Amino acid sequence: MFRAMSDTPPHATKPVSGSEGNWFGFTPVDPDAKSGLVRAVFGSVATNYDLMNDLMSGGIHRLWKDTLMTMVAPRPDMTLLDVAGGTGDIAFRFLERGGGAAVVCDITEAMVRVGRDRAIDRNILSGVQWTVGDAEKLPVAARSVDAYTIAFGLRNVTRIDEAIAEARRVLKPGGKFYCLEFSHVVLPVLRELYDLYSFQVLPKIGRIVAKDEDSYRYLAESIRRFPPQAELAKRIEAAGFASVRVRNLTGGIAAIHSGWRI
Repeated sequence: MFRAMSDTPPHATKPVSGSEGNWFGFTPVDPDAKSGLVRAVFGSVATNYDLMNDLMSGGIHRLWKDTLMTMVAPRPDMTLLDVAGGTGDIAFRFLERGGGAAVVCDITEAMVRVGRDRAIDRNILSGVQWTVGDAEKLPVAARSVDAYTIAFGLRNVTRIDEAIAEARRVLKPGGKFYCLEFSHVVLPVLRELYDLYSFQVLPKIGRIVAKDEDSYRYLAESIRRFPPQAELAKRIEAAGFASVRVRNLTGGIAAIHSGWRI
């Protein structure tokens, strides 16, 4: 497993707009190599992905996803595209709340396999289409979906702006974009505790529980390199979305960005 540098302090990692492809966590990389490194991480943690999110959020990611789905407001006539959603968490919620059909697209085949297995275990045998694909070049027709979601995935793409542009391409006019992502804590006291947990505790838990310390270290580092809430909102607007909004969750540990496709 590629080992990210662990001695770079969080305050030294302020991201530069559009530079995310040059970094894998805190380690500089060739942008052409990043997607392969990301696939390796998620291929390694696929069977423990839900556990990973529990560890990274203290289990609160389940409430955040419920909040996201309340914002989506599924209807029987809606088609959802969930990108980087391999294990099916968002798609299953969408269907359970009355959504019409869901397409799950993930760059990591192992994640998609886990999602398909989970669907079978839940007796969800129809209503979900599974596909392997890159968020920056989606295997989905233009103007074909009513809602686009990406949960805990945008920070792992090589080129964020290209992924957002693809979201706009596949959405029907009037469709809605939603991004749920770990973000930048807005409360100073909580930020210090979160940094301590992320860089000192989480990798050790990953080593003990999932036998994979490096992947969990990368995931913590990738959060710190992700654009702050206001910057990401501007980049979503620049892609052509209207009425872009940001909803901080748990003091900014996570945030939901949304916008209308016009």
